[in-house]
Amino acid sequence: MRIRFETLSKSFDELKVLDRIDFDEEISTLAIIGSSGGGKSTLLRMIGGLIEPTSGRIVMDGQPIKEKGADLLKYRRSVGFVFQQNGLLKHLSAIDNITMPLVKVHGMDRDKARDQALHLLKQFGLEQEADKFPYALSGGQSQRIAIARAVAPNPGILLLDEPTSALDPEYTIEVLNMIRELKEAGMHFIIVTHEMGFARNACEHTMFLSGGKIREYGKSENLFSNPQSPELRKFLATLLEWNVKK
Repeated sequence: MRIRFETLSKSFDELKVLDRIDFDEEISTLAIIGSSGGGKSTLLRMIGGLIEPTSGRIVMDGQPIKEKGADLLKYRRSVGFVFQQNGLLKHLSAIDNITMPLVKVHGMDRDKARDQALHLLKQFGLEQEADKFPYALSGGQSQRIAIARAVAPNPGILLLDEPTSALDPEYTIEVLNMIRELKEAGMHFIIVTHEMGFARNACEHTMFLSGGKIREYGKSENLFSNPQSPELRKFLATLLEWNVKK
């Protein structure tokens, strides 16, 4: 998938989050890293068509993301999105959380949608959780079901916004392993993450955001082993000093 940013900016009142960034690359699996407040989640939401740029535009595979109307709705339906909090509907079982959007949003026949949901639950080792409600699921199970829900309609790209930030280490591993399985199955994704090991080893490319700018972009192994910008060197050195996953 080719992604292009054309002098892309985003401000919230007087706060400039992204400042005239340009980018044009073919990506398959991309990690976006950087300090808190650097614009990572804002950029991901703009890629997903959830918020509008203040100026500039995003072009996906040659098609600009529209800012409103039926074209924007159609685009959003082609994207899978997973947030920090899983967003499961508390009054629905795991399988119904996957089934309902397929029926209500994508117009799929209910029986076919339920078969698709059950197939995904089996694929990711969650079949035993199919009839459980969110309160009865672990954090890792809930987030994996949220990912299954996002990939159920076979989106063109999956966007993940810090999907492990609220999880204990053991559940973090479960979720990251699931995302790696999706990669191996050919799913294109962009992930905002504080898990540097995952960014380095499971994502083909990494983008480092700082101060509203793309400071570095490239093959993940090269970016981590030989950072070029002082901002990235400082960012990685701080993490290593305290041995913190950021």
